Amino acid sequence: MRIATWNVNSITARLPRVLAWLRSAQPDVLCLQELKCGDEAFPRDEITELGYEVASHGTGRWNGVAVLSRVGLTGVTRGLADEPTYEDAAEPRAIGATCGGVRVWSVYVPNGREPDHPHYAYKLRWLEALHTTVLAENGPDRPFAVLGDFNIAPTDDDVWDVSVFAGSTHVTEPERKALAALRDAGLSDVVPRPLKYDHPYTYWDYRQLAFPKNRGMRIDLVYASRVFADAVTDAYVDREERKGKGASDHAPVVVDLTP
Repeated sequence: MRIATWNVNSITARLPRVLAWLRSAQPDVLCLQELKCGDEAFPRDEITELGYEVASHGTGRWNGVAVLSRVGLTGVTRGLADEPTYEDAAEPRAIGATCGGVRVWSVYVPNGREPDHPHYAYKLRWLEALHTTVLAENGPDRPFAVLGDFNIAPTDDDVWDVSVFAGSTHVTEPERKALAALRDAGLSDVVPRPLKYDHPYTYWDYRQLAFPKNRGMRIDLVYASRVFADAVTDAYVDREERKGKGASDHAPVVVDLTP
């Protein structure tokens, strides 16, 4: 089974690339983030023509998540247990589904903006809700994974220059403690291999030639149960998909599992 995650930064803007990538990479399951469209506007017909079932969760603003599967799609859950709101609104940032016997969650963790911003406190509350959901759903014999844009670099090695991020989100101790809590809940970080250079970055800013200079971050993560992680035969960042006109600022992360 091949399972992938990709922050597409607008499914509408990226649809031709997503369709082409589905044809070439042939994932069995694809978790998407940052749809920037509501459920009614999601390009369901184009994707189902390729043999995928679709479960989406979006409102048309800057977030939104989805799971695409060609190995079955059941037990769809939109939103986390005890999920917090921001400015009195629930944001579509998490969707869970069971695909081919594997339970997956596609998540788009809040950015946080700045450590003293209310969005940062919301981010930490949201991560607590994710932890609650993981505790409820992860089991010793269950293939289970949370995949998506976590907006957190797990270690200093996961950013191109940690000094650039001093005083910024994505690298703060409370955020990394939230990832540690997920590991304490029985999940492990499936670290992909890069297709180029030494570090498997998954995100490069559009500005200041960040991609050609490889000034990136590893913030698109796969956190997996023991059963899932033990079945992994390969994991890689499809850096090629970050190239060219009209690319997302994130690259897909692909994980291959044994049957």
